[in-house]
Amino acid sequence: MNVILDTDVVIFGGGCAGLWLLDELRRRGFRAILLESGQLGGGQTTASQGILHGGVKYILQGAFSASASAVKKMPGVWSSARSGTIEPNLSAMRMRSTCCFLWRSDSWQSWAGLIGARAMLEVKPIPLAIEERPAVLSSCPGHVYRLEEEVIDTSSFAQVMADRNRGLILQINPQQDPEFQIGSDGHVEALQIRHSNSQSVLTLTLKHLVLTSGAGNERLRQRLDLPANAMQRRPLHMVLARGDLPLLTGHCVDGARTRVTITSDEDSAGRIVWQIGGQLAEDGVRMTPEELIQFARQELFAVLPRWIPSRLEWSTYRIDRAEAKTKDGARPDDVQLLQERNVLTAWPTKLVLAPRMAERVIEQLGALEIREPTHFQAALADLNWPTPSVALPPWELQSTWIKDN
Repeated sequence: MNVILDTDVVIFGGGCAGLWLLDELRRRGFRAILLESGQLGGGQTTASQGILHGGVKYILQGAFSASASAVKKMPGVWSSARSGTIEPNLSAMRMRSTCCFLWRSDSWQSWAGLIGARAMLEVKPIPLAIEERPAVLSSCPGHVYRLEEEVIDTSSFAQVMADRNRGLILQINPQQDPEFQIGSDGHVEALQIRHSNSQSVLTLTLKHLVLTSGAGNERLRQRLDLPANAMQRRPLHMVLARGDLPLLTGHCVDGARTRVTITSDEDSAGRIVWQIGGQLAEDGVRMTPEELIQFARQELFAVLPRWIPSRLEWSTYRIDRAEAKTKDGARPDDVQLLQERNVLTAWPTKLVLAPRMAERVIEQLGALEIREPTHFQAALADLNWPTPSVALPPWELQSTWIKDN
C-alpha cells in the first residue's frame, strides 16, 4: 500500500527541539509530522542533566553577549509552561528539582566567580544561612546560594510532548534511510518511508524540511547532498554514582568554570543517583571510565568538604553535544540555524533554548497557507503507523557499574 500525504513541514528528530517545534506548529495550524528513527529524547535530551539554566556558564566565562542574553529569559518561559499559563502546557511534566544550589571551592578565583554570577544573573542567587543549607553543603567555604533554576525530568518531558502530539510522531526504520525526491531547483519535494513490519510506503510531499536530529543532522545532510562540515561535536564523558546519597542539585564554581554540576534523582530500584557533569565531564573525555571514576571521587571530596559517602556504585557514559560549526570551535552562545533552499538545519545548543529555537524556525519558514488540518490528522490516524517509545534516563541503561572497595 502506498499512501501520499501533503504536509507543510516534516521534522527529523524527536529530541527536545523537534518536539517543541512540532507542538508549536500543530497549535498554529500547520500540517506537520515528526519522524524519529530511535526513541524520543534518546540522544542529547535524556543524556542531559535537565537544568533550565539562566546563563551561569556564560557569565563565569565572560561571554555574556547580546545573543547569550536570550538564555536568561528562557527559564521563565519553561516555568510558565510548567504552570500551565502558556502553551505548551507542561503541568504534567515531572520535576527533578525546583532549584539549584551554588557554592564555591576553597579558592580566591572561585569566590570572584560567584560574585560575578550573583551580579549579572536575571534571577539573583539567594545566600543561605548555615542552618538553611543542605547537610552535604554544610561545611562549604563562604556562602552557599539558592538559585531558582528548575531541573526537569527529560524523559517525562518527552512523554508529555508525545501525548500532546499523538499521531503526528512516526517511527522510521533506522536500518533504512528515507528516500528523498529533490527537484531540479534543489528543493526537497517529497520523501518516502517504509513501514518496518509491512510493505506499506508513506510518501510525504512537503514545503519545508527541518532537521533537529542533533548529531544525526550530519548523516541527513549527507543524504541530501548538502555541504559537509556544517556541524561540530563537543564530547562529554559524564559520571553516574548511585547508593546511599542525598538528593542534591547544583554547581560548584571555581573561577571561570563550573567545576562540577550535580543533579540527582531516584532510579527504578529506589536508589538515589547522582548525574555529575560540568568541567569534570569535559576533562573526562580524555580518560577511561576507570580513570574518570577515580577522578570523580577526588573531585567530590574536594568540592564537598568533610563529606564522607558510604560505599557507592559508579558508571560513566559518553555523549556528543552537536552544534553548528563555529570558526574557533567554541560553544555557540545561541540557537544556530542554517537555511539551504527549503531545508532548515537547526541546533538549539542547549535544552533550555528549545522554545527560542522553535520561534526562530517559524520565523524562517515565513508565511504558509494554513489549512484545516482535520482531514490530515484523520489520514494519519488511519495509517496505523508505529510510533517511537520514550527513552529511559542514562542510569537505567547502564549495565556496568564499579563498586567502591
